Amino acid sequence: MKFGLFGSAQAKRGGSDLDSGQGFRDYIEYNVEAEALGYESTFVVEHHFTGLGQVSASLNLLTWVAARTKTLRLGTAVIVLPWHNPVLLAEQTATIDLLSGGRFEFGVGKGYRHNEFASFCIPQGEADERFEECLALVVKSWMSEERFSHHGKYWHFENIIVEPPTHQKPHPPIWMAAGSPDSIRKVARRGYKLLLDQVASTAEVIERFKLYKAEVEACGRIFDPMDVGVSRAFLVSRNAEEKVKAIEARLAHQRRLAVLSDAPDGRFKSSLSFSDTLDAAGDSAMFGTPNEIAAKLEALRAGGIEYILLNGPAGSRDNLRSFARDIMPAFTVSHERATPRLVKR
Repeated sequence: MKFGLFGSAQAKRGGSDLDSGQGFRDYIEYNVEAEALGYESTFVVEHHFTGLGQVSASLNLLTWVAARTKTLRLGTAVIVLPWHNPVLLAEQTATIDLLSGGRFEFGVGKGYRHNEFASFCIPQGEADERFEECLALVVKSWMSEERFSHHGKYWHFENIIVEPPTHQKPHPPIWMAAGSPDSIRKVARRGYKLLLDQVASTAEVIERFKLYKAEVEACGRIFDPMDVGVSRAFLVSRNAEEKVKAIEARLAHQRRLAVLSDAPDGRFKSSLSFSDTLDAAGDSAMFGTPNEIAAKLEALRAGGIEYILLNGPAGSRDNLRSFARDIMPAFTVSHERATPRLVKR
């Protein structure tokens, strides 16, 4: 198995005595240490107008991570395409890919939070069309060696050629977030990689993984389990009380996101659905002792899953180290199955 990171930094808002940039600097150091510990990648989210200090300028943050690391893959999870100028986005992502020596991973989605669409004054009903037009233009911009023009429904460009070129050819890997069966099949048919969310249960994640695998093979391609990234919250807890508190906090956070994501009039419901119980919040996360987390990883691996993106509490480096020391070695031996090393506590 391989393990990457999933999540974001936080920038607190306050007076002149508060250093709002400290959260970003801490996150950079978190990623630098992750690379040294053997983590494969980092995937950064994009969110706006939450009041929670979540990362909004994902590509800026990844540029700093790229400059401080050598091997860490640099992903977006996800860039919400309906909000972005596709040509500017193609230029910015190509620049990161070029400067990082070809480490950029382009994770994209159409968005799911109503409050973000409302604040951008973009009708949420346009999300699908905007996503498709933007993605097609980004890919064309990356691959075109000659000038071209585009006059679509939402974007118009005349006689352009996008610079710089990407390092990876024909372009950086494209990941798409999906959860419904139809969406997962579409990702497979496009030939793109799949990102699975962190609130789905273990059983749901395995079912979605197998659906994607079957569709890839039905398209006549060889399936690679590393083409599916499964995000999971994780906490190597010191005791049962800490685990319980983490699960309670997780459920409360999911409820807050639901308020941001659903339209007040009920017209749009978030695609990021979850079961509103403590048991479900605990099942979808990897909270507990090294033995408990190893058992959850073994269940995922038994279902064929090999690539896990870990979302830890507020960038805790102690948590990052504990996972790398006590859990990771049993699952990272040349992709071969190994018996988890149980840790006595």
